[in-house]
Amino acid sequence: MTKRSPFRYFKTSPEIFRLAVMLYVRFPLSLRNVEDLLHERGIDVSHETVRFWWNRFGPLFASEIRRKRIFRMRCYSN
Repeated sequence: MTKRSPFRYFKTSPEIFRLAVMLYVRFPLSLRNVEDLLHERGIDVSHETVRFWWNRFGPLFASEIRRKRIFRMRCYSN
């Protein structure tokens, strides 16, 4: 069975989801600040959209980061 993409029903690129969520999580920015930064890059979204993306895709991105960290730790310990 193939794994379905969690982004399949969205018109926006997954890279934009990742950028918005990482800006919000990594830096001490408000949702409105992230909205402004994305607007400067030509991406028009509301702060509520960023919040929705953070709630929906944040755990997915966090699990990917954890998996990569564990894999790197296993590679370095051998």
